[in-house]
Amino acid sequence: MKIIPSLPLNDGHRIPQIGLGVWQVPAGDTARVVGTAFELGYRHVDGAAAYGNEEGIGHAIQASSVAREELFITTKLRNPDQGYDSALRALDASLARMGLDRVDLYLIHWPCPRHDRFVDSWKALVQARADGKVRSIGVSNFRAQDIDRIIDATGVVPAVNQIELHPLLQQAGLQQQARAQGIVTQAWSPLAHGGELLAHPVLQTIAGKHGRTVAQVVLRWHMQSGRVAIPKSVTPARMAENATVFDFALDEDDMAQIGRIDAGRRLGPDPADFEDMS
Repeated sequence: MKIIPSLPLNDGHRIPQIGLGVWQVPAGDTARVVGTAFELGYRHVDGAAAYGNEEGIGHAIQASSVAREELFITTKLRNPDQGYDSALRALDASLARMGLDRVDLYLIHWPCPRHDRFVDSWKALVQARADGKVRSIGVSNFRAQDIDRIIDATGVVPAVNQIELHPLLQQAGLQQQARAQGIVTQAWSPLAHGGELLAHPVLQTIAGKHGRTVAQVVLRWHMQSGRVAIPKSVTPARMAENATVFDFALDEDDMAQIGRIDAGRRLGPDPADFEDMS
């Protein structure tokens, strides 16, 4: 596999454009899956305290021959740990579970607007970055108004907003705001939930035209749109396929056709009312 390109962040660091998502990867399998990804050329792993498998990420890092400075490790603040002091404690706990002294990107996992603790949580992330425990800080599943609030409160713009984004939910307005503010948009569930998207006739036609799989076409669409994508897979062949998207290009018509697939349909929770504190 060729080296995966990276995108510049607004804090001077860079983020690999394709990463491995580990949501729902069983804790006992995580070290093996992440280790395989490293062997295949992945350098970016997207984890979260809520996934319950940070220890496995740490084991894979420690067992790998890849130098730590070549890796880009993300984890996220659990909803129950929001708040200033609790967020700092939670970060320390995540670092301990992974055996690391810093992570490359730390995100607030959800805004949980009715609990209204995300501004204090953001202040904690700003402090953690100043303390050297994280290189870059960002948010996940934040709406435009949530991002405006944390910027107004601190003057610090997130490096990343990780959101549900795929051809069925393209979130054009939120992406436009991110570009204007210098925030990289990172797509979780970039291939949706698989079945419906992979069977879409427009995507199948484009895939046939390029001699590629539908998954590769969709990931290439993300790449050409200037996003980061974190497809999840535990299968080595699929991992390799997902990262082999830099040796072909979609044309303007392909991109326009994919743009018209947008149905505005969420497959995951709506950040406006997701308040899970478990």
